[in-house]
Amino acid sequence: MERRIALVDVNNFYVSCERVFRPDLEGRPIVVLSNNDGCVVARSAEVKALGVPMGLPWFQMKDLVREHQILAFSSNYTLYGDLSSRVMAVLGQFAPDQEIYSIDESFLDFTPQPQLDLTATGQAIRHRVKQWVGVPVSVGIGSTTTLPKLANHIAKKQPGWNGVCDLGTLTRKNIDDLLARIEVREVWGVGRKTAMKLAAQGIVTVADLKTADPRRIGERYSVVMERTVRELRGESCIDLEEDAPPRQQIIASRSFGAPVWTEAELAESLRAYKGRAAEKLRHQHSVAGRVGIWLETNRHGLQDAQYHPSATLPLPAPSDDTAKLTQAAIAALRQIYKDGFRYTKAGVMLLELGDRGVEQGQLFGEHLNAGDPARTALMDTLDRVNAKWGKGTLGISSAELQQPRRWAMKHGTMTPAYTTRWSELAIVSEGVKAYKKASAMT
Repeated sequence: MERRIALVDVNNFYVSCERVFRPDLEGRPIVVLSNNDGCVVARSAEVKALGVPMGLPWFQMKDLVREHQILAFSSNYTLYGDLSSRVMAVLGQFAPDQEIYSIDESFLDFTPQPQLDLTATGQAIRHRVKQWVGVPVSVGIGSTTTLPKLANHIAKKQPGWNGVCDLGTLTRKNIDDLLARIEVREVWGVGRKTAMKLAAQGIVTVADLKTADPRRIGERYSVVMERTVRELRGESCIDLEEDAPPRQQIIASRSFGAPVWTEAELAESLRAYKGRAAEKLRHQHSVAGRVGIWLETNRHGLQDAQYHPSATLPLPAPSDDTAKLTQAAIAALRQIYKDGFRYTKAGVMLLELGDRGVEQGQLFGEHLNAGDPARTALMDTLDRVNAKWGKGTLGISSAELQQPRRWAMKHGTMTPAYTTRWSELAIVSEGVKAYKKASAMT
């Protein structure tokens, strides 16, 4: 039986999230900025049309901003994550098998439903996600996991498809004609450097790659690239994963909003980062056997003395306890900290991850969380409070974390936490008054 796979992708995800509670932003040029408002990480269609590339430093856009009235927003990952969860929940209602590929993309497997009209289903998906969550999506459908990605590109870039492209409704010639108009770098897994190497071989379009010899491509590049070519030909080589495998390591890091000089401030930042990493660890039901940290000075600041140390320490026993993980991180900091440097970034790592369900207790020494119901309950409470009231509400040395933090990231133009904090819910009363006033005038 031929597979029927759909890829649903939110259009300009971060920008679309910003517009959900600000309908006045529709049609206006918008960019979303990276941590510390450093560079562009998302662009509206209007900004893309101006030729603004991804990653452009914000300070280089000042003239464009004035000329085209471009609006900029600080990244609001809490909002984006919550809206992503809502989108994925809606999509999960349409197919029994779902793989959440990224924050704004999800695969749906309709193979068990051969009689289903997938074009109509795609339109139903678009309508429901827009109505229930407020963001626009495009739907691409094909017989492998690679083809839907290209179909989604077609649905998004060519208005005639009305947001849904099902390659299964087309003849082979029609498909080849479409692929001949798409650059090879649009293929899932083909990066910029690989695209340049392929172009040197005369492989410029997706159609060119499809007709290439899979074995030779595999010999020159990788087995993955060989599978990609075969998938373009309709051979299913890559399976969906309904449940993503647990991470083998967890990292939390941020650039500081202002340079940090003292060990105390570095320790404060590491406590915050370690809390986030520990929460991710517990979410995937894992424990860590080793903790690592690293520090960075500004690599581009030629006037600054450079120092980029790192250290890892083993835990007495694998754990997911925030307090124990934080203690190890602070101990590692004491090993590598040097006074007199202008630190601009720090990060933490959780390594040697294992399944919490197969922990082994210790005959001597401290016990694992699994053997300490009180600690397990405490960590569960910590996660539930932060999930309900916002990250950082509770943590290690919370009194310290509530103080103003120079090292915290800059968020000069971040929107409210519309969906995750009661105090920042959208206020509609003024809008209702305006609507009634406009209605009375007409």
